Amino acid sequence: MKFRNQIAAYKPNNEQEAKDQEVMLRYIDAFPDILTRKNEFAHFSSSAWIVNQDRTKVLMAFHNIYQSWSWLGGHADGDDNLLRVALRETGEETGLKNIKPLSGEIYSLEILGVDGHVKNGKHVPTHVHLNVTYLIEADENERTQVKPDENSAIQWMTLEEAVEKCSEPYMKIIYQKLNDNIKVFA
Repeated sequence: MKFRNQIAAYKPNNEQEAKDQEVMLRYIDAFPDILTRKNEFAHFSSSAWIVNQDRTKVLMAFHNIYQSWSWLGGHADGDDNLLRVALRETGEETGLKNIKPLSGEIYSLEILGVDGHVKNGKHVPTHVHLNVTYLIEADENERTQVKPDENSAIQWMTLEEAVEKCSEPYMKIIYQKLNDNIKVFA
């Protein structure tokens, strides 16, 4: 369980990450299906905080289910290489080909509540995502394309705009944390 070791080795940036890390490790140890959606209560997802080369902008997508500007990412679906998941999801959701992680290390950790919703005509019950985030760099001049079943717009925006345009109160806090930590990579 290499991903468990990576999460255990991660140095939390704040109290939220420290508590979430503790819970994630307990869940990994308690549930053998934590990397799949078979665990309907909690499962791993991976996100990308996508920055331009100057670290002045982030790439956001207008998420169809949440009706909010959002980062990119998705379910692990059994893949314990969460960086690979973040890169795959970024490519699928934006059409970007030239993306690279700024580090192979975890950028942040979050446990995120997901309200019950309908996807592809089926009810998905309320659950949590045990989320691992990576800092990814992309060329802001590369052409993007929406993934209609996931998002309806993709846009580069300033770090501040990414927080302001998000309509989910808790995600605003997460996005601000991600922005504050970019300084390490500037």
